[in-house]
Amino acid sequence: MSQIKFFFATGACSLCPHILLHEVGTDFEPIIVKRNGTEVHFPDDFHRINLKMRVPVISINNQVITELPAVATAISSLAPEKHLMGRTPMETAKIYEWLNYLSGTLHAGGFGHPWRPERWTTSTDPASLDAVKAKALETILEAYQYIEGRLNGAHAVGDYFTAVDPFLYVFYRWGWIIGRDMLAYPKYSALVRNLETRSAVRVTLAKEELASQF
Repeated sequence: MSQIKFFFATGACSLCPHILLHEVGTDFEPIIVKRNGTEVHFPDDFHRINLKMRVPVISINNQVITELPAVATAISSLAPEKHLMGRTPMETAKIYEWLNYLSGTLHAGGFGHPWRPERWTTSTDPASLDAVKAKALETILEAYQYIEGRLNGAHAVGDYFTAVDPFLYVFYRWGWIIGRDMLAYPKYSALVRNLETRSAVRVTLAKEELASQF
């Protein structure tokens, strides 16, 4: 049996692989990284696990994997019959297309800016920081329109649950946090409503003490 440790922060992007771990039904040791609002407080020795000082991190038999698409891939390998990364090569390609877009454009290029604008400019001028936040909001809203336009059913890829679905779930939740009426995206909302019927999602929300969206 694999020895698995999973490092996560409540309500962070790590919610996605946390759901995936419960979906595959494997035993793992959850290790919570405490946070205060958007500020994450890493243990003093966390840099020995991940020099990038980010979650999620998964350790499988002492092999450390970081970056959400890679973490999702590692979790999928624990239960290949679940097809979390697709049933066909084309579906796998579409899943990585989604994961890379959500990680790079919506997360880093979008939400990374309004919550931590100091990471993206050397200026400490409030006007400059506000400009970073404003541009980020444009990116976020464009991404939500893109997502709404891409969705055509209960799942993002194919007609079954994949690693993309819980990652989309994260950003739906974050939309409400920044004051966006996410019900303005009916197809996106339908996907989230469907996700919250899954046992793995309900269990993970309970573990992280998070409220459901519907």
